[in-house]
Amino acid sequence: MTRLTLDNLREVAILQPLDVGVHRHRNELHFEYIGLHNTPLSARYPLCKTVLDVESDAKILGDGFQMLAQTAGTVSQVEDVGRCPDNNLSYRIYAADAPKRFYNYLVIEHANGYLLFGFTSCQRFAGYFELEPHQGQYGVTAYLDGEGSEPQSWASNRLESVVMLEGESLPQLYHDYVRYIHAHHPPRPNCQSDAPVGWCSWYAYYADVNEQHIRDNVDAMQGELDALEWVLLDDGYQAFMGDWLTPSTKFSAGVKQVVASIRQRGKKPAIWMAPFIAEPNSTVFRDHPEWFVRHADGTLLKAEDVTYGGWRCTPWYILDGSNPHVQEHLTQVVRTMREEWGIELFKLDANYWGTLKGKRYQAGVTGVEAYRMGMQAIIDGAQTAWILGCNAPMWPSLGLVDAMRVSDDVERHPHRFHQIARETFYRSWQHRQLWQIDPDCLTLTSLPNQATDRNAYEFHRNVILSAGGLLLSGDPLPELTAFAKTSLQKLIVRHTQTQETAKVTSLSLNRTFLKLNEVNDLHCLFNFGGDVYEFTLIASQPVHWYDFWSGELLSDEATQVLLVTLPSGLHSRAIVTAC
Repeated sequence: MTRLTLDNLREVAILQPLDVGVHRHRNELHFEYIGLHNTPLSARYPLCKTVLDVESDAKILGDGFQMLAQTAGTVSQVEDVGRCPDNNLSYRIYAADAPKRFYNYLVIEHANGYLLFGFTSCQRFAGYFELEPHQGQYGVTAYLDGEGSEPQSWASNRLESVVMLEGESLPQLYHDYVRYIHAHHPPRPNCQSDAPVGWCSWYAYYADVNEQHIRDNVDAMQGELDALEWVLLDDGYQAFMGDWLTPSTKFSAGVKQVVASIRQRGKKPAIWMAPFIAEPNSTVFRDHPEWFVRHADGTLLKAEDVTYGGWRCTPWYILDGSNPHVQEHLTQVVRTMREEWGIELFKLDANYWGTLKGKRYQAGVTGVEAYRMGMQAIIDGAQTAWILGCNAPMWPSLGLVDAMRVSDDVERHPHRFHQIARETFYRSWQHRQLWQIDPDCLTLTSLPNQATDRNAYEFHRNVILSAGGLLLSGDPLPELTAFAKTSLQKLIVRHTQTQETAKVTSLSLNRTFLKLNEVNDLHCLFNFGGDVYEFTLIASQPVHWYDFWSGELLSDEATQVLLVTLPSGLHSRAIVTAC
């Protein structure tokens, strides 16, 4: 066993010294395969290990392979944040009884500061960490999912890179981590652009959307709502999953004509597609079954054979991104939408399925690598248009999307508002660093079969206020309540003042801070359902404190300190200061 010492004096044990070469750069380790044999790399291929000196109740945050998975809790007692962990009975990325995996990065908040263990690259292999007891302490081991690939079939011997950081400031640690990632995966051009502000059809009409719905909502995006610039036509316009250029009967005039009408009204058209999947009745599947991922025995692989089968129009078959014909197909479809239809943003959903393990056209190409090949083909067709990842594999998408959904689908329900708040805040550090974050749509108007109370809606709008990123209304715009319309207008103003996300300073997530401009600071406070919570807000100089939404003055005179109490349960406040 070889041992190395990083610049921060952390000692790291290299676990495969005969087969893996290591190059150290400051606090980062670059790995390459140097073995002389052709033994396939297992799904749990260990790279290195280090020992922790932290208390068992230290808080943790671990990411997931796919968008719906994150892990929190403590070193000794982990808890799933979302409803779809990587190892649950639906997704099955690894066994439910296996040690808990923290994909991409693991953050630990302990008594003396923060630790961050992170993979800085994801070109071919997914990387993850495991925690385990070690002689009265805990150890962290970094693994690769080798997918059973054989080294002699690889295009290069490069593996992935790992960084180990520590410090007293969580935002600073994330900042340093981003710099390491950028060396491997430069961000896409729109990462620093102004975030899209507009409307999305899904949460108003779901798959029942039709062309009249689109026209009615574009009509509503005039006058008071003229600042809504983008129109996102979501799932439901296509004839079959996989046939994205063929409209359903609900779009009798054709999607191209609807897109043209959006542009004629001065709005920017965006469209949803799930590029890596196809249903059995689709033309692409019936005409080209040889384009799809297969089992080792040569039979076609259905998603449900190995993971979650999909939310509708199943079974799903998986296009093989390593196949040059598939790459040409993806480029052609997206280029048609871009050049002939005028689409300016592509929301790519179900991207995770593009990474599924199986037999591919190119031997030695992993699921991660094939996904990245397919995404590059899409980028070639999209040209300068926005790429929004959704239901995506997180680190395999580095450098390939301008924006990334970071939470589960929103629903008009307190439990889901609570869930997506945590998911969004845990990943908010990625905003305008790796990609623009998409906290999912703003939904403040009840539907006949989906409704909640005013307090829950206020919590949700404060999450969107804090998060920043893409701002897309998911309500039917002709039916907006006065509360929803006023809230949306104030959120648009927030976006004109700053494109940044509010800083999350600890893993408790109870408060966020954002400098809106030279004279106004924003404090967002959250009680995630616990007991009465008391906050002490401190300004650098005496200021006046106001409720962000109502404008109510909260202090009789300028003061540096404001005490705020949130009742028990799901509650929040947004407070702004003025000099």
